Amino acid sequence: MNAENDPIDEFLAFASAERGLSENSLAAYSSDLKRLRHFLQKRGTSVLEARDAHLFEFLDHLGQNGLSARSVARYRSSVRNLYRYLVNEAGLSRDPAARLPAPGTWKRLPKYLTSDQVDRLLNAPDRHSRLGSRDAAMLQLLYATGLRVSELIHVRTDALDTESGIVRTVGKGSKTRLVPVGREALDAVAAYTCSFRSAILKGRLSQYLFVTSRGSAMTRQAFWKLIRKYGLTAGISVRITPHMLRHSFATHLLDRGADLRSLQLMLGHADISTTEIYTHVRRSRMRKIYDQFHPRG
Repeated sequence: MNAENDPIDEFLAFASAERGLSENSLAAYSSDLKRLRHFLQKRGTSVLEARDAHLFEFLDHLGQNGLSARSVARYRSSVRNLYRYLVNEAGLSRDPAARLPAPGTWKRLPKYLTSDQVDRLLNAPDRHSRLGSRDAAMLQLLYATGLRVSELIHVRTDALDTESGIVRTVGKGSKTRLVPVGREALDAVAAYTCSFRSAILKGRLSQYLFVTSRGSAMTRQAFWKLIRKYGLTAGISVRITPHMLRHSFATHLLDRGADLRSLQLMLGHADISTTEIYTHVRRSRMRKIYDQFHPRG
Protein backbone atom coordinates (compact mmCIF):
# COMPACT_ATOMS: atom_id res chain seq x y z
CA MET A 1 0.00 0.00 0.00
CA ASN A 2 1.18 3.52 -0.77
CA ALA A 3 1.69 5.16 2.62
CA GLU A 4 0.21 8.41 1.29
CA ASN A 5 -3.12 6.78 0.39
CA ASP A 6 -6.00 6.74 2.84
CA PRO A 7 -6.69 3.08 3.78
CA ILE A 8 -10.40 3.76 4.30
CA ASP A 9 -10.72 5.42 0.88
CA GLU A 10 -8.87 2.49 -0.70
CA PHE A 11 -11.19 0.03 0.98
CA LEU A 12 -14.30 1.92 -0.12
CA ALA A 13 -13.02 2.01 -3.72
CA PHE A 14 -12.33 -1.73 -3.57
CA ALA A 15 -15.75 -2.45 -2.07
CA SER A 16 -17.43 -0.43 -4.80
CA ALA A 17 -15.49 -1.97 -7.70
CA GLU A 18 -15.04 -5.58 -6.58
CA ARG A 19 -18.07 -6.20 -4.45
CA GLY A 20 -20.59 -3.98 -6.20
CA LEU A 21 -21.98 -2.48 -3.03
CA SER A 22 -24.85 -0.03 -3.23
CA GLU A 23 -24.43 3.66 -2.55
CA ASN A 24 -26.27 3.25 0.75
CA SER A 25 -23.95 0.45 1.86
CA LEU A 26 -20.88 2.45 0.89
CA ALA A 27 -22.21 5.48 2.75
CA ALA A 28 -22.74 3.35 5.87
CA TYR A 29 -19.20 1.93 5.61
CA SER A 30 -17.79 5.41 5.14
CA SER A 31 -19.64 6.82 8.15
CA ASP A 32 -18.67 3.91 10.41
CA LEU A 33 -15.01 3.89 9.45
CA LYS A 34 -14.53 7.63 9.59
CA ARG A 35 -15.88 7.50 13.14
CA LEU A 36 -13.31 4.80 13.85
CA ARG A 37 -10.53 6.95 12.39
CA HIS A 38 -11.55 9.95 14.50
CA PHE A 39 -11.64 7.75 17.62
CA LEU A 40 -8.15 6.38 16.91
CA GLN A 41 -6.70 9.80 16.16
CA LYS A 42 -7.88 11.08 19.54
CA ARG A 43 -5.90 8.22 21.10
CA GLY A 44 -2.76 9.04 19.16
CA THR A 45 -2.87 6.18 16.68
CA SER A 46 -4.13 5.41 13.18
CA VAL A 47 -6.08 2.80 11.25
CA LEU A 48 -2.87 1.08 10.15
CA GLU A 49 -1.27 1.18 13.60
CA ALA A 50 -4.32 0.24 15.71
CA ARG A 51 -4.14 -2.78 18.01
CA ASP A 52 -6.93 -5.13 19.05
CA ALA A 53 -7.35 -3.29 22.38
CA HIS A 54 -8.04 -0.05 20.49
CA LEU A 55 -10.78 -1.71 18.47
CA PHE A 56 -12.38 -3.36 21.48
CA GLU A 57 -12.34 0.00 23.24
CA PHE A 58 -13.96 1.58 20.18
CA LEU A 59 -16.90 -0.85 20.30
CA ASP A 60 -17.22 -0.33 24.03
CA HIS A 61 -17.18 3.45 23.51
CA LEU A 62 -20.08 3.13 21.07
CA GLY A 63 -22.13 1.06 23.48
CA GLN A 64 -21.41 3.35 26.42
CA ASN A 65 -22.63 6.29 24.34
CA GLY A 66 -26.05 4.83 23.74
CA LEU A 67 -25.78 2.79 20.55
CA SER A 68 -27.88 -0.34 20.48
CA ALA A 69 -26.32 -3.80 20.33
CA ARG A 70 -27.50 -4.05 16.72
CA SER A 71 -25.74 -0.82 15.78
CA VAL A 72 -22.54 -1.89 17.55
CA ALA A 73 -22.68 -5.17 15.62
CA ARG A 74 -22.86 -3.19 12.38
CA TYR A 75 -19.77 -1.18 13.33
CA ARG A 76 -17.99 -4.42 14.18
CA SER A 77 -18.81 -5.76 10.73
CA SER A 78 -17.49 -2.60 9.08
CA VAL A 79 -14.26 -2.75 11.08
CA ARG A 80 -13.77 -6.47 10.37
CA ASN A 81 -14.27 -5.95 6.64
CA LEU A 82 -11.84 -3.02 6.55
CA TYR A 83 -9.04 -4.97 8.21
CA ARG A 84 -9.75 -8.12 6.21
CA TYR A 85 -9.20 -6.03 3.09
CA LEU A 86 -6.05 -4.42 4.48
CA VAL A 87 -4.54 -7.82 5.28
CA ASN A 88 -5.63 -9.69 2.14
CA GLU A 89 -5.33 -6.94 -0.47
CA ALA A 90 -3.09 -4.20 0.92
CA GLY A 91 -0.32 -6.03 2.74
CA LEU A 92 -1.07 -5.22 6.37
CA SER A 93 0.96 -7.71 8.43
CA ARG A 94 -1.65 -8.52 11.08
CA ASP A 95 -5.40 -8.24 11.58
CA PRO A 96 -6.22 -6.45 14.87
CA ALA A 97 -9.95 -7.03 14.29
CA ALA A 98 -9.69 -10.81 13.98
CA ARG A 99 -10.47 -11.42 17.64
CA LEU A 100 -13.26 -8.93 18.13
CA PRO A 101 -16.07 -10.79 19.94
CA ALA A 102 -19.13 -11.81 17.94
CA PRO A 103 -22.22 -9.61 18.43
CA GLY A 104 -23.94 -12.25 20.54
CA THR A 105 -21.07 -12.43 23.02
CA TRP A 106 -19.85 -8.83 23.02
CA LYS A 107 -20.21 -7.08 26.38
CA ARG A 108 -19.57 -3.55 27.44
CA LEU A 109 -16.47 -2.98 29.49
CA PRO A 110 -17.56 -2.24 33.04
CA LYS A 111 -16.99 1.26 34.34
CA TYR A 112 -14.77 1.52 37.40
CA LEU A 113 -13.11 4.14 39.58
CA THR A 114 -9.41 4.79 39.95
CA SER A 115 -7.78 4.14 43.32
CA ASP A 116 -7.63 7.89 43.95
CA GLN A 117 -11.35 8.28 43.19
CA VAL A 118 -12.18 5.41 45.52
CA ASP A 119 -10.16 7.01 48.32
CA ARG A 120 -11.98 10.31 47.86
CA LEU A 121 -15.37 8.59 47.80
CA LEU A 122 -14.69 6.55 50.95
CA ASN A 123 -13.54 9.67 52.80
CA ALA A 124 -16.56 11.76 51.77
CA PRO A 125 -19.02 10.86 54.59
CA ASP A 126 -18.80 12.65 57.94
CA ARG A 127 -17.79 9.79 60.22
CA HIS A 128 -18.55 11.81 63.35
CA SER A 129 -22.28 11.85 62.61
CA ARG A 130 -24.69 8.93 62.99
CA LEU A 131 -25.72 8.64 59.37
CA GLY A 132 -22.29 9.59 58.07
CA SER A 133 -20.68 6.81 60.08
CA ARG A 134 -23.23 4.32 58.74
CA ASP A 135 -22.70 5.48 55.17
CA ALA A 136 -18.92 5.31 55.51
CA ALA A 137 -19.20 1.73 56.80
CA MET A 138 -21.46 0.77 53.89
CA LEU A 139 -19.13 2.25 51.29
CA GLN A 140 -16.09 0.65 52.89
CA LEU A 141 -17.74 -2.77 53.04
CA LEU A 142 -19.01 -2.48 49.47
CA TYR A 143 -15.56 -1.72 48.06
CA ALA A 144 -13.83 -4.24 50.33
CA THR A 145 -16.03 -7.14 49.25
CA GLY A 146 -17.52 -6.36 45.83
CA LEU A 147 -21.01 -7.20 47.09
CA ARG A 148 -24.02 -6.38 44.97
CA VAL A 149 -26.05 -3.50 46.40
CA SER A 150 -28.96 -5.88 47.10
CA GLU A 151 -26.55 -8.04 49.11
CA LEU A 152 -25.06 -5.09 50.98
CA ILE A 153 -28.33 -3.68 52.27
CA HIS A 154 -29.44 -7.10 53.51
CA VAL A 155 -26.28 -8.01 55.43
CA ARG A 156 -27.44 -9.21 58.85
CA THR A 157 -25.78 -8.40 62.14
CA ASP A 158 -24.68 -12.02 62.56
CA ALA A 159 -23.28 -12.29 59.01
CA LEU A 160 -20.04 -10.40 59.65
CA ASP A 161 -17.37 -12.32 61.54
CA THR A 162 -14.99 -9.60 62.69
CA GLU A 163 -12.46 -12.04 64.14
CA SER A 164 -11.93 -14.02 60.94
CA GLY A 165 -12.68 -11.05 58.65
CA ILE A 166 -15.41 -12.81 56.68
CA VAL A 167 -18.88 -11.71 55.63
CA ARG A 168 -21.58 -14.21 54.73
CA THR A 169 -23.98 -13.13 52.01
CA VAL A 170 -26.81 -14.64 50.00
CA GLY A 171 -26.54 -13.84 46.31
CA LYS A 172 -28.33 -14.74 43.10
CA GLY A 173 -30.08 -18.09 43.10
CA SER A 174 -30.18 -17.95 46.93
CA LYS A 175 -26.57 -19.13 46.99
CA THR A 176 -24.58 -18.38 50.14
CA ARG A 177 -20.94 -17.36 49.81
CA LEU A 178 -18.22 -16.18 52.16
CA VAL A 179 -16.18 -13.12 51.20
CA PRO A 180 -13.04 -11.77 52.94
CA VAL A 181 -13.24 -8.29 54.47
CA GLY A 182 -10.26 -5.98 54.93
CA ARG A 183 -9.22 -4.24 58.13
CA GLU A 184 -10.28 -0.74 57.06
CA ALA A 185 -13.81 -1.91 56.35
CA LEU A 186 -13.98 -3.87 59.60
CA ASP A 187 -12.84 -0.79 61.54
CA ALA A 188 -15.44 1.40 59.82
CA VAL A 189 -18.21 -1.08 60.61
CA ALA A 190 -17.03 -1.36 64.23
CA ALA A 191 -17.04 2.44 64.63
CA TYR A 192 -20.60 2.56 63.30
CA THR A 193 -21.99 -0.34 65.34
CA CYS A 194 -20.31 0.65 68.61
CA SER A 195 -21.16 4.35 68.54
CA PHE A 196 -24.09 5.07 66.24
CA ARG A 197 -26.24 2.09 65.22
CA SER A 198 -28.30 2.01 68.42
CA ALA A 199 -28.75 5.79 68.24
CA ILE A 200 -30.21 5.45 64.74
CA LEU A 201 -32.56 2.65 65.87
CA LYS A 202 -33.77 4.59 68.96
CA GLY A 203 -34.74 1.46 70.84
CA ARG A 204 -36.04 -0.45 67.85
CA LEU A 205 -34.72 -3.91 66.99
CA SER A 206 -33.44 -4.94 63.59
CA GLN A 207 -31.69 -7.99 62.18
CA TYR A 208 -29.97 -5.88 59.56
CA LEU A 209 -26.51 -4.38 60.03
CA PHE A 210 -27.20 -1.13 58.17
CA VAL A 211 -30.43 0.46 59.34
CA THR A 212 -32.55 3.52 58.82
CA SER A 213 -34.31 5.59 61.46
CA ARG A 214 -37.39 3.45 60.83
CA GLY A 215 -35.50 0.38 61.96
CA SER A 216 -35.58 -1.21 58.52
CA ALA A 217 -32.94 -2.07 55.98
CA MET A 218 -32.03 0.66 53.53
CA THR A 219 -33.61 0.37 50.08
CA ARG A 220 -31.59 0.01 46.91
CA GLN A 221 -32.93 3.33 45.65
CA ALA A 222 -31.90 5.14 48.83
CA PHE A 223 -28.36 3.78 48.64
CA TRP A 224 -28.11 4.79 44.97
CA LYS A 225 -28.95 8.35 46.00
CA LEU A 226 -26.38 8.24 48.82
CA ILE A 227 -23.51 7.06 46.68
CA ARG A 228 -24.24 9.69 44.03
CA LYS A 229 -24.36 12.38 46.72
CA TYR A 230 -20.97 11.33 48.10
CA GLY A 231 -19.55 11.16 44.59
CA LEU A 232 -20.43 14.82 44.13
CA THR A 233 -19.02 15.64 47.57
CA ALA A 234 -15.78 13.93 46.58
CA GLY A 235 -15.59 15.97 43.37
CA ILE A 236 -15.86 12.94 41.09
CA SER A 237 -17.28 13.96 37.73
CA VAL A 238 -18.53 10.54 36.59
CA ARG A 239 -21.96 9.45 37.71
CA ILE A 240 -21.23 6.81 40.36
CA THR A 241 -23.40 3.74 40.88
CA PRO A 242 -23.09 0.99 43.51
CA HIS A 243 -22.13 -1.49 40.79
CA MET A 244 -19.23 0.77 39.84
CA LEU A 245 -17.65 0.05 43.23
CA ARG A 246 -18.13 -3.67 42.60
CA HIS A 247 -16.36 -3.26 39.26
CA SER A 248 -13.61 -1.25 40.95
CA PHE A 249 -13.14 -3.99 43.55
CA ALA A 250 -12.71 -6.62 40.81
CA THR A 251 -10.47 -4.52 38.57
CA HIS A 252 -8.16 -3.44 41.39
CA LEU A 253 -7.81 -7.01 42.67
CA LEU A 254 -6.79 -8.23 39.22
CA ASP A 255 -4.32 -5.35 38.95
CA ARG A 256 -2.66 -6.57 42.10
CA GLY A 257 -2.32 -10.17 40.99
CA ALA A 258 -5.55 -11.90 42.04
CA ASP A 259 -6.41 -15.00 40.01
CA LEU A 260 -9.61 -15.17 38.02
CA ARG A 261 -11.04 -18.22 39.81
CA SER A 262 -10.73 -16.61 43.26
CA LEU A 263 -12.32 -13.43 41.92
CA GLN A 264 -15.19 -15.45 40.48
CA LEU A 265 -15.89 -16.98 43.90
CA MET A 266 -15.77 -13.62 45.68
CA LEU A 267 -18.11 -11.99 43.15
CA GLY A 268 -20.50 -14.94 43.14
CA HIS A 269 -20.47 -15.42 39.37
CA ALA A 270 -21.97 -18.75 38.28
CA ASP A 271 -19.88 -18.78 35.09
CA ILE A 272 -16.24 -17.68 34.93
CA SER A 273 -16.89 -16.15 31.49
CA THR A 274 -18.75 -13.38 33.34
CA THR A 275 -15.64 -12.68 35.42
CA GLU A 276 -13.38 -12.68 32.35
CA ILE A 277 -14.75 -9.30 31.22
CA TYR A 278 -12.41 -7.72 33.80
CA THR A 279 -9.40 -9.08 31.94
CA HIS A 280 -10.54 -7.01 28.94
CA VAL A 281 -10.56 -3.93 31.17
CA ARG A 282 -7.02 -4.70 32.27
CA ARG A 283 -5.75 -5.35 28.74
CA SER A 284 -7.37 -2.19 27.41
CA ARG A 285 -5.80 -0.02 30.10
CA MET A 286 -2.39 -1.70 29.76
CA ARG A 287 -2.50 -1.11 26.02
CA LYS A 288 -3.20 2.58 26.54
CA ILE A 289 -0.37 2.92 29.06
CA TYR A 290 2.04 1.09 26.78
CA ASP A 291 1.14 3.16 23.73
CA GLN A 292 1.41 6.37 25.71
CA PHE A 293 4.73 5.79 27.45
CA HIS A 294 6.79 3.18 25.61
CA PRO A 295 9.35 4.91 23.36
CA ARG A 296 8.69 2.39 20.56
CA GLY A 297 5.04 1.73 21.33
